[in-house]
Amino acid sequence: PNRIGQGIEFDYSCVHAALELSRIGYETVMVNCNPETVSTDYDTADRLYFEPLTFEDVMEIYHAESESGTVAGVVVQLGGQTPLGLAQQLADAGVPVVGTSPEAIDLAEDRGEFGEVLRQAQLPAPAFGTATSFEEARKVANEIGYPVLVRPSYVLGGRGMEIVYDEASLADYIERATELSPDHPVLVDRFLDSAIEIDVDALCDGEEVYLAGVMEHIEEAGIHSGDSACALPPMTLGAEDIEKVRQSTKALAHGIGVRGLMNVQFALKDDILYVIEANPRASRTVPFVSKATGVHLAKAASRIMLGATLAELREEGMIPTDYDGGSLPLDHPIAVKEAVLPFNRFRREDGTMLDTLLSPEMKSTGEVMGLAGNFGAAYAKAEAAAFGQLPTEGRVFVSVANRDKRTLIFPIQRLASLGFTLLATEGTAAMLRRNGIECETVLKASAVREGAEGRSIVDLILDGDVDLILNTPAGSSGARHDGYDIRAAAVSASVPLVTTVQGITAAVQGIEALRAGNLEVRALQELEH
Repeated sequence: PNRIGQGIEFDYSCVHAALELSRIGYETVMVNCNPETVSTDYDTADRLYFEPLTFEDVMEIYHAESESGTVAGVVVQLGGQTPLGLAQQLADAGVPVVGTSPEAIDLAEDRGEFGEVLRQAQLPAPAFGTATSFEEARKVANEIGYPVLVRPSYVLGGRGMEIVYDEASLADYIERATELSPDHPVLVDRFLDSAIEIDVDALCDGEEVYLAGVMEHIEEAGIHSGDSACALPPMTLGAEDIEKVRQSTKALAHGIGVRGLMNVQFALKDDILYVIEANPRASRTVPFVSKATGVHLAKAASRIMLGATLAELREEGMIPTDYDGGSLPLDHPIAVKEAVLPFNRFRREDGTMLDTLLSPEMKSTGEVMGLAGNFGAAYAKAEAAAFGQLPTEGRVFVSVANRDKRTLIFPIQRLASLGFTLLATEGTAAMLRRNGIECETVLKASAVREGAEGRSIVDLILDGDVDLILNTPAGSSGARHDGYDIRAAAVSASVPLVTTVQGITAAVQGIEALRAGNLEVRALQELEH
């Protein structure tokens, strides 16, 4: 099962669909076994079956409902991966599955068939292969080149996914992989390092495609989309990039055969737009896009599944006539989605805190949204809601990997010019001073453990003497251990912590917006779209 808070997008979508279909005269029937959801409230649907989402249980419900009337259709697109997996069995048993057909769902879900869809549409995707042993995985990795993303073939929430940079790490992953067999191979994908990840939600009625939202992730590709912050409209994508996204999304929707909602994840690297995956169902960004643009995607999708066209929904006023999510007006507010990551609740088996580094495995248990006229202000609002407000003065500890130092000189320099006192361990401090940035040198925790006199950076954090921590992970095991100590202390002391290059740049923009003041607080209902 998902962690509490991880299925909110599906709950939201099912509730909105039930309300919309009730509005136009259908009796709605909800099947769900999760008590922690709004869709199991007694007044959401006409009838609620509190039963497991298995083929046998759904068929029993279908037969029971058929006794009292005609079942117009069963919606599987809005409840996540579990109902999607039932689609073919239900259709084979004569149940009318509405919207995207089970055969089309399989086109997107099956790696080989999806590869053929991409080939016919002439859309690039990262090279990939499958393996049932270390030898096979090593061969695939050598052919496509490191780094690679490895994961079990059937995975929810990114569980078990890792980015592997060398053969030794690959061997370690394969050794830990469970149920490795011809039926459960490991997928090995080329990992696009330093790529911009783009999320797209779209509606398709079989003919026309409506681009509901184009979101640019703040963190680079490789971090699970559920844990990434993202912005809508996108911050750095140009008109040509968005047009590529538009045409690729259309080609995928038609190639798969979507009737309803679709989510596509792209990665932009070296001006090439790669398709990472396409899901013909509601995604975790549906509530965010709906609130940011004022277009109720789940309601619109439910109508399309039962035969309405996008043109008809435009006439009703449900879909805008003058723009879409890829061509929002210039004065449209910036919406920033941030994940809620309660790391202080996560523990390993030995009781130590789970590392706070973001990864391909989803750890988020919720989301918040910041809305403002510019990116910095929107990001500052989202951070305040997710983790607590960014500091506008005080002491900032900086510890960044060698590969990130060149990129981060200017954001760190900006913090110094805003009056922050900078702290750094010896190596980073020397680099900062060479670039004319004044800072105080502090001891690593490992140095104090080895006998150095004085308070370590971990002691300073725990004592409340640090207001913000910028820490990108380094490669060596010693630094990694020090990095873990720093991140664990930050969580324990509730000090804002940023662990990615892009996140640091965004945080500086957020701090500048806070320093400038005039952050308006408005009800979402007041927003004029």
